[in-house]
Amino acid sequence: MSTHDSDVHTISPELPAMFDGMKLAAVATVLYIIVRCLNLKSPTASPDLTYQDTPLNRFLLKSCPQLTKEYIPPLLWGKSGHLQTALYGKLGRVSSPHPSGIRKYLPMQDGATATFDLFEPQGDHRTGDDITMVICPGIGNHSEKHYVRTFVDYAQKDGYRCAVLNHLGALPNIELTSPRMFTYGCTWEFAAMVGYIKRAYPQTQLVVVGFSLGGNIVCKFLGENITNQERVLCCVSVCQGYSALRAQETFLQWDQFRRFYNFLMADNMKKIILSHRHSLFGGNSAKKIIDLDLSRLYTATSLMQIDDSIMRKFHGHSSLKEYYEKESCVHYIHNVKVPLLLVNSADDPLVHDSLLTIPRTLAAKKPNVVFSLTLHGGHLGFFEGAVLFPQPLTWMDKVIVGYANAMCQWEKQKPPCQSTHLSESTCAEEKA
Repeated sequence: MSTHDSDVHTISPELPAMFDGMKLAAVATVLYIIVRCLNLKSPTASPDLTYQDTPLNRFLLKSCPQLTKEYIPPLLWGKSGHLQTALYGKLGRVSSPHPSGIRKYLPMQDGATATFDLFEPQGDHRTGDDITMVICPGIGNHSEKHYVRTFVDYAQKDGYRCAVLNHLGALPNIELTSPRMFTYGCTWEFAAMVGYIKRAYPQTQLVVVGFSLGGNIVCKFLGENITNQERVLCCVSVCQGYSALRAQETFLQWDQFRRFYNFLMADNMKKIILSHRHSLFGGNSAKKIIDLDLSRLYTATSLMQIDDSIMRKFHGHSSLKEYYEKESCVHYIHNVKVPLLLVNSADDPLVHDSLLTIPRTLAAKKPNVVFSLTLHGGHLGFFEGAVLFPQPLTWMDKVIVGYANAMCQWEKQKPPCQSTHLSESTCAEEKA
């Protein structure tokens, strides 16, 4: 009996210590996971820039400090590309304003009706010139999205008129007037909007802006025909992937949860397509072509499956490979002669690192291109803030307007021969 009591008294003091050790290990494990998932040990840094040393680029880096200053995301979560992307996807922006615009309707040759929203400037531009930003949003987006509204309000207050394309089929309250909706690289609607702005405002100069898929569209539009670059001061593309063909394999990988994002975007695309099922598939001719593929749409779990069964057929592409090849800006962007700023984030979970060799190589070869790669920012996030709560304006908003302001100032004060619209032969003639 006494031996039994002795054993009990010997063991019992060790049990609380063991449980305390387990608790400590559990807490340490949780903290380790949090630090790793939130990437808290990652440093903050200024953007990694690729560019050629030219008078224009030296002026740009001096006049647009956002490109050379340290980008500081919110301390507790801003270094996670996933949380930056998720917050953008869920909220768009914090305390987003409600700029007032006028919706314009443009009939297209194939019976489709393009729409865009026009927002007048809230004051004079700092150069005294008439400047219009022509803006192409991301996949399935439009002028009513919070991130677009926040950016437009900021640009208006800096003296810019803004025209924002509503992707064909993206607005839930606007019916399609033809069996076609927006695709990865169709530039028809954006071209119609730009044409309207040039006719309605013959004195205005253009700043072209594209977000994500919109970045692909605007770069492709400018590179398709040199006349598309007339009266364009500069172009900014943010968070695009440049080549859909190269991206499709990475979109099926679980690395950085890219396959999960693919599923979420595919689900959103299905909802948009099915909301217009009568316009897209109601006609006899369209129904005969796509009826069988509609069943594949319901079971699709990736954008590639939707693109193959539905999207590529709007423009008659015979295969998914042909669709991605023809609609990617990588085959056109080298034709862009105007100043071009390409912005990406290294922790963007949607754009694989291998795709960033495209803008980096382009900027190294072409004097008009600057490639800016931030360490953090996610996909269209780029939130700034002290610890927890982000600011309404993001680094992305500030850098686009800052770059546009620098380009407008350069155009205003530079010697005539250094105009971005003059060819080398014209300059040689002037010097002679």
